[in-house]
Amino acid sequence: MSAPGPVEVKFLSQPLAAVEPDGTFEGYASLFNVPDLGKDVVMPGAFAESLARRGPGGVRMLWQHDPSEPIGRWLAVREDGRGLQVRGRLNLAVARAREVLALMREGAVDGLSIGFRVDRARSEPRGGVRRLYAVDLWEISVVTFPLLPAARISAVKGGAAAPETRLVRAIGRAAASLRG
Repeated sequence: MSAPGPVEVKFLSQPLAAVEPDGTFEGYASLFNVPDLGKDVVMPGAFAESLARRGPGGVRMLWQHDPSEPIGRWLAVREDGRGLQVRGRLNLAVARAREVLALMREGAVDGLSIGFRVDRARSEPRGGVRRLYAVDLWEISVVTFPLLPAARISAVKGGAAAPETRLVRAIGRAAASLRG
């Protein structure tokens, strides 16, 4: 079965170096009201319909958006006041998932990215920003290169925020204050 319409990809930096020994990690796959480098802004509530319909089990965990590379499953996917909060577990019986876990622990891979189809959006001619009001979430990938380089990064389950995480949070707050 193929997806109706094009599936789009958005990235968000997320440090995963403190991932649990069983491969469990958490973070934010998207932030609300933060423009990405492609000038898309996900609005609060954009995932609600899709999550109600699919639940976390209906959203796939992939490596680098490759549908032939499932690496685990999402245990929880929910919207909160900040964005799309996720908790997942790598399937350590899968060779690629063990490799990803090693890369996460070394800090070589620290991104999360969403794959979706737009259901409702509005483009703003001034500035070229597209606001996403409803999206059909298909997958969330662990990725190397996130599209939201200045996004605020949360702590990972089982570990305190690293100094780099605190720095990125401060950059995010500064950017937010400049936007007004």
